[in-house]
Amino acid sequence: MGLVTYVNGAFVPKDEAKISVYDHGYLYGDGVFEGIRAYDGRIFRLDAHLDRLYESAQYVMLEIPLTKKAFAEAILETVRRTGLKDAYIRPVVSRGVGDLGLDPRKCSTPTVVIIVDTIQLYPKEAYARGLRTVTATTRKIRPDALAPQAKTLNYLNNILARLEANRAGVDEALMLSSEGYVCECSADNIFLVRRNEVWTPPPHLGILKGITRDTVMELVRSLGIQMLEQVFTLHDVYTADECFLTGTGAEVGAVVEVDSRRIAEGIPGEVTQRLLRAFRELVAVQGTPIYTPATAERGR
Repeated sequence: MGLVTYVNGAFVPKDEAKISVYDHGYLYGDGVFEGIRAYDGRIFRLDAHLDRLYESAQYVMLEIPLTKKAFAEAILETVRRTGLKDAYIRPVVSRGVGDLGLDPRKCSTPTVVIIVDTIQLYPKEAYARGLRTVTATTRKIRPDALAPQAKTLNYLNNILARLEANRAGVDEALMLSSEGYVCECSADNIFLVRRNEVWTPPPHLGILKGITRDTVMELVRSLGIQMLEQVFTLHDVYTADECFLTGTGAEVGAVVEVDSRRIAEGIPGEVTQRLLRAFRELVAVQGTPIYTPATAERGR
């Protein structure tokens, strides 16, 4: 089996997957997407990701031409056709093909794509030594200008921050709100460990409520550690006992340096390592099975 992509109801080889240059997702970033992981034959929190996808579509007034149940089955079937048990899944729904004008009414049918591949956001050695970050000069878009909970194809804000990380030669870029509070990173949510508490910025600052973020918050509480959605500043980051990032691609990654300042001892902390172990144990057993007895038999 090779990598297969779902494009508007058809399953095509990766190299043959194409959309029109007149698609408004390409022309204007008009669309929504999700990033989902499969671990050992199970898709982690598929329902939560689909809920967020449909909520994002509702926000931008984009009608997805599939029910959630049908979309879930399309994702499962796409993964089955690749033969992958561990995968990164990217469903994308754009406004569809229109003309060169901005008007969404010119787009008659949304484009639905499901990409299945593998991903490694950071090299393995980065998890062992810890991640290095800088604070980007690019600020997060104000939440009263564009809802951060909508995961849209408009990612230029994050890309500009990512470029700053690249120029600094570090792993990630930390982004601040327009008021100067710590918000999130270019592709990840951020957490601090301070005095037996775990902090993460609250949604009202303008963060994307990550599925992995929510999972880690549950794990923190299950370990008997106080979990707070707390407004904090760079001073709190620099003086934290531990710092770590979470995301579908990143999973749980310790941060050991921010803006050339070593965080605590400069090595991945105990709480972060406990959470990473707990996360990996959870994803190994929880999720929507890709292969049921019927689909496994059919694939022989």
